[in-house]
Amino acid sequence: MDEKGRRDFEVVVDGAAVAWLDSHPSSGRRVLAYKVQRCCGGGKICTVQVREQSARDDLSRHTPVVFDDGTELLVDPRAAVRLPARFGLTVRGFGPLKHLDLVLHGEEWGRLLYD
Repeated sequence: MDEKGRRDFEVVVDGAAVAWLDSHPSSGRRVLAYKVQRCCGGGKICTVQVREQSARDDLSRHTPVVFDDGTELLVDPRAAVRLPARFGLTVRGFGPLKHLDLVLHGEEWGRLLYD
Protein backbone atom coordinates (compact mmCIF):
# COMPACT_ATOMS: atom_id res chain seq x y z
CA MET A 1 0.00 0.00 0.00
CA ASP A 2 1.13 3.54 -0.64
CA GLU A 3 0.86 6.55 1.64
CA LYS A 4 -2.75 7.14 0.56
CA GLY A 5 -3.76 3.59 1.49
CA ARG A 6 -3.90 2.43 -2.13
CA ARG A 7 -2.83 -1.11 -3.07
CA ASP A 8 -0.06 -2.13 -5.42
CA PHE A 9 -1.19 -4.31 -8.31
CA GLU A 10 0.62 -6.52 -10.77
CA VAL A 11 -1.31 -6.64 -14.04
CA VAL A 12 -0.43 -9.29 -16.62
CA VAL A 13 -1.29 -7.80 -20.02
CA ASP A 14 -1.57 -10.55 -22.64
CA GLY A 15 -0.64 -10.22 -26.32
CA ALA A 16 -4.21 -9.56 -27.44
CA ALA A 17 -4.54 -6.68 -24.96
CA VAL A 18 -1.18 -5.20 -26.05
CA ALA A 19 -2.30 -5.32 -29.70
CA TRP A 20 -5.67 -3.77 -28.81
CA LEU A 21 -4.03 -0.97 -26.82
CA ASP A 22 -1.62 -0.29 -29.71
CA SER A 23 -4.47 -0.11 -32.22
CA HIS A 24 -6.70 2.05 -29.97
CA PRO A 25 -4.60 4.98 -28.78
CA SER A 26 -6.19 6.94 -25.98
CA SER A 27 -6.32 10.73 -25.78
CA GLY A 28 -6.68 10.46 -22.00
CA ARG A 29 -6.10 7.95 -19.29
CA ARG A 30 -7.75 4.55 -19.03
CA VAL A 31 -9.93 3.73 -16.04
CA LEU A 32 -11.03 0.46 -14.51
CA ALA A 33 -14.52 1.67 -13.63
CA TYR A 34 -16.76 0.04 -11.03
CA LYS A 35 -20.45 0.84 -11.16
CA VAL A 36 -23.22 -0.25 -8.79
CA GLN A 37 -26.89 0.02 -9.74
CA ARG A 38 -30.02 -1.06 -7.89
CA CYS A 39 -32.72 -2.80 -9.83
CA CYS A 40 -36.44 -2.45 -9.16
CA GLY A 41 -36.53 -5.48 -6.85
CA GLY A 42 -33.78 -4.07 -4.65
CA GLY A 43 -31.03 -6.27 -6.06
CA LYS A 44 -27.55 -4.93 -6.67
CA ILE A 45 -26.01 -5.02 -10.15
CA CYS A 46 -22.25 -4.37 -10.31
CA THR A 47 -20.37 -3.81 -13.55
CA VAL A 48 -16.67 -3.48 -14.20
CA GLN A 49 -15.40 -1.83 -17.35
CA VAL A 50 -12.01 -0.77 -18.69
CA ARG A 51 -12.64 2.50 -20.53
CA GLU A 52 -11.22 5.92 -21.29
CA GLN A 53 -11.41 8.63 -18.65
CA SER A 54 -14.48 10.84 -18.90
CA ALA A 55 -14.86 14.46 -17.82
CA ARG A 56 -17.11 13.38 -14.93
CA ASP A 57 -14.55 11.03 -13.39
CA ASP A 58 -13.10 12.02 -10.01
CA LEU A 59 -9.77 10.21 -10.13
CA SER A 60 -8.34 11.58 -6.88
CA ARG A 61 -8.79 8.27 -5.02
CA HIS A 62 -8.07 5.90 -7.93
CA THR A 63 -5.05 3.59 -7.73
CA PRO A 64 -2.61 4.02 -10.62
CA VAL A 65 -1.18 0.91 -12.26
CA VAL A 66 1.56 1.37 -14.86
CA PHE A 67 2.17 -1.34 -17.46
CA ASP A 68 5.63 -2.22 -18.78
CA ASP A 69 5.10 0.01 -21.85
CA GLY A 70 4.17 3.02 -19.68
CA THR A 71 0.39 2.77 -20.21
CA GLU A 72 -1.46 3.84 -17.08
CA LEU A 73 -4.65 2.27 -15.74
CA LEU A 74 -6.49 3.97 -12.88
CA VAL A 75 -8.39 1.50 -10.68
CA ASP A 76 -11.61 2.65 -8.99
CA PRO A 77 -11.16 2.47 -5.19
CA ARG A 78 -14.27 0.29 -4.79
CA ALA A 79 -12.77 -2.27 -7.16
CA ALA A 80 -9.26 -1.89 -5.71
CA VAL A 81 -10.29 -3.25 -2.30
CA ARG A 82 -11.90 -6.31 -3.94
CA LEU A 83 -9.34 -7.19 -6.62
CA PRO A 84 -6.53 -9.68 -6.08
CA ALA A 85 -3.00 -8.22 -6.04
CA ARG A 86 -2.31 -9.92 -9.39
CA PHE A 87 -4.81 -10.05 -12.25
CA GLY A 88 -4.78 -10.13 -16.02
CA LEU A 89 -5.98 -7.92 -18.84
CA THR A 90 -7.16 -9.37 -22.14
CA VAL A 91 -9.53 -8.68 -25.04
CA ARG A 92 -13.03 -10.15 -25.23
CA GLY A 93 -15.88 -9.74 -27.70
CA PHE A 94 -16.15 -9.88 -31.48
CA GLY A 95 -15.66 -7.31 -34.24
CA PRO A 96 -16.68 -3.81 -33.14
CA LEU A 97 -17.68 -5.18 -29.71
CA LYS A 98 -14.10 -6.09 -28.78
CA HIS A 99 -13.03 -4.50 -25.52
CA LEU A 100 -10.47 -4.80 -22.76
CA ASP A 101 -11.52 -7.06 -19.92
CA LEU A 102 -10.12 -8.50 -16.73
CA VAL A 103 -8.78 -12.03 -16.37
CA LEU A 104 -9.94 -13.36 -13.01
CA HIS A 105 -10.83 -16.80 -11.65
CA GLY A 106 -14.39 -17.61 -10.51
CA GLU A 107 -13.95 -16.75 -6.85
CA GLU A 108 -12.09 -13.55 -7.75
CA TRP A 109 -15.00 -12.46 -9.97
CA GLY A 110 -17.38 -13.30 -7.15
CA ARG A 111 -15.48 -11.19 -4.65
CA LEU A 112 -15.23 -8.28 -7.09
CA LEU A 113 -18.91 -8.25 -8.05
CA TYR A 114 -20.76 -9.61 -5.03
CA ASP A 115 -18.85 -8.84 -1.80
